Amino acid sequence: MPLIRVEAVQDPKSGNYYVQIFHPADAEEPLVTTAPRYRSAAAAETDTIAILAAAANSAQDQDAPPKGKGGDVRKPDVSDLRK
Repeated sequence: MPLIRVEAVQDPKSGNYYVQIFHPADAEEPLVTTAPRYRSAAAAETDTIAILAAAANSAQDQDAPPKGKGGDVRKPDVSDLRK
C-alpha cells in the first residue's frame, strides 16, 4: 500500500504546475502544496522525487557513525589554562 501520493496540478492563472503531496495516499486533502513554479507536470514530479530522495539520503548520512579512525579525536591542550 502506498504511503504518499504525488500529484502535479496546473495553475489556471499562471499555466505553471504545482505539486500536491497526500499522506496517507488516500487522503482527500493534500498534506503539502507547493507554489506553481514548474513548467510541466513531468518537471514537477521529477523535482519532487529528487527532493524526497535527497532528504532521505541526508537523513541516512546524519544517522551514520562518523567516518575516520576512532583515535583521530584530539583533546584540547589545557595545560596553559592551569597557570
